[in-house]
Amino acid sequence: MKKIHFPPPFRHNHPPIKNLNDIIDERMTRGQRMADMVARTVGSWRFIIIQSILIACWAALNMAAYIRHWDPYPFILLNLFLSLQAAYTAPIIMMSQNRLAEKDRIEAHNDYLLNVKSEQEIQAVLDHLNSQCVMLDKILEKITVSE
Repeated sequence: MKKIHFPPPFRHNHPPIKNLNDIIDERMTRGQRMADMVARTVGSWRFIIIQSILIACWAALNMAAYIRHWDPYPFILLNLFLSLQAAYTAPIIMMSQNRLAEKDRIEAHNDYLLNVKSEQEIQAVLDHLNSQCVMLDKILEKITVSE
């Protein structure tokens, strides 16, 4: 009769999984942190509300000024300031978005590696279960023959 044996124990030959968010945050430059801060600030309701209040005050003060209008209607100076703000804010937000896209690519690759490791471990468990099934079949065969 053929000898029954189990497959060798599965060995975990991979380093422990690390939190990529912590690693990426540690490697961020000062400029990347500032870009994220600007994107977080400009992309908030607080910023929109404060900016709307400031623009409304600007327009009201200029329209109600009796002696000197520093920016008479159609508010060319205000338009200049808003254009400058947009000209600098848009590229900074794009820098933040590019960094987040790179982070997403790294996380996706890490997910892939984790899935490959999981598949290997699942296959090892399935092989072991299959060996147990074979062994149980042989044990049952021996029991039934001896009865």
